[in-house]
Amino acid sequence: MTTTIQIGELSIRVTKKEIKHVHLSVHPPDGRVTLVAPSETRLEVARAYAISKLGWIRAQQEKLKNQARETPRQFIERESHYLWGRRYLLTVIELDKKPCIKLDHKRITLSVRPGSSPEKHADVIHAWHKSLLHKVVPDIIVSWEARLGVNVTGYFLQRMKTKWGSCNHRAGHIRLNTELAKKPKDLLEYVIVHEMVHLVEATHSERFVALLDEYYPTWREARAELNELPLSAESWRE
Repeated sequence: MTTTIQIGELSIRVTKKEIKHVHLSVHPPDGRVTLVAPSETRLEVARAYAISKLGWIRAQQEKLKNQARETPRQFIERESHYLWGRRYLLTVIELDKKPCIKLDHKRITLSVRPGSSPEKHADVIHAWHKSLLHKVVPDIIVSWEARLGVNVTGYFLQRMKTKWGSCNHRAGHIRLNTELAKKPKDLLEYVIVHEMVHLVEATHSERFVALLDEYYPTWREARAELNELPLSAESWRE
């Protein structure tokens, strides 16, 4: 059961689940607030709890408001782009052949057909990010399947405005945001592990947290680092 409570100008989405304790979260980047409470919790009790945490909520929202954001990418010469957490300068070359990308220690060289639009440049970069993720994601999944005792029946890569990843518990699928190609590889691993643990525990319950603590003890640090890195120029919500 999900409903929304209003406290002044603040809207909080309240979900009741079979858990023992209340979980209050402020989600990047825009400070959206959710509250997950035990099934038997009365709405007025959830409201009172949220009111008692208003100072904390406001502090978290202010922190997110000040978080760095990327400026919109134009895919032009000497523009900064990121890959696996490292900054590269973009070089754009126009050639009458199939678009391609080359990488060296300082530069990403994008070769496109003459007159190609910035949108086409973006599509080529996005396809490249997907290809790079496809090279590393399977090995990470296989290494963690054995440790977690789960089977990932498939994974998908896509642009996601709402999450870094998601899991279909019943189907055994996980989805990953292609923006992760820009982040350090250990943060990609954290997101993959997070979603794979959902194959053991579908919800963000105490058991889920305990499993992350057991198998990926540094998950809180990884989550904090991911949230502190510059966000995409798009309007992200988790």
